Amino acid sequence: MNANQFLKAVEQLHGWREFAFIVALAERGFPNYALFADAVGLKTGAKMRQLLDVTWEMLQQEPSESAIPQLLTKLEALSPDVNAYDAYGVYPAFDFCRLLEQALLCRLNPDRHRATEASQWATATVVSFIEVSDGEALDEDELVRLLDQHPLMKADKAFQRDLVLALKRQRTPLERFVDELRDMAANDGISNIGISLQD
Repeated sequence: MNANQFLKAVEQLHGWREFAFIVALAERGFPNYALFADAVGLKTGAKMRQLLDVTWEMLQQEPSESAIPQLLTKLEALSPDVNAYDAYGVYPAFDFCRLLEQALLCRLNPDRHRATEASQWATATVVSFIEVSDGEALDEDELVRLLDQHPLMKADKAFQRDLVLALKRQRTPLERFVDELRDMAANDGISNIGISLQD
């Protein structure tokens, strides 16, 4: 699947597939939030995990009308203020929060397409991390080459592509399929920028 085919496939995601795609992107970014919260002494990792789990459950259960606005309020309270921290880790942590917010908004208002933007945000987290960790002294051409060849970029592309293909093939969000999707997104606790909950 080339870049154009991928973009088109993401644009064609609707309903539960679009929602599942965005939740899976958030799941892949969750360790970025959990490890940041831990590092700066915020006791919010478990609460955020719970919020993400509840969001996954919406693939099987119809949430009540008031549930999603309440979850969005909770999410806002748990999201870090990027201006309040000097640590780089606040940015990937905040990116995770944005993706989870998009998933909830997608469930609240399924008529507005959000998957394409969510896909770009998830990739931007990886790009920004590579630029900060490996791209400091590089000129533009060297940076393009670095991004092109970087294992984290390749992993992000492969993950998003596999996600779209899995969703396109699946007719309904059966429990077994959702479990497989969650496992694939969780990636043994390793995030899209390669940091692990086991570290």
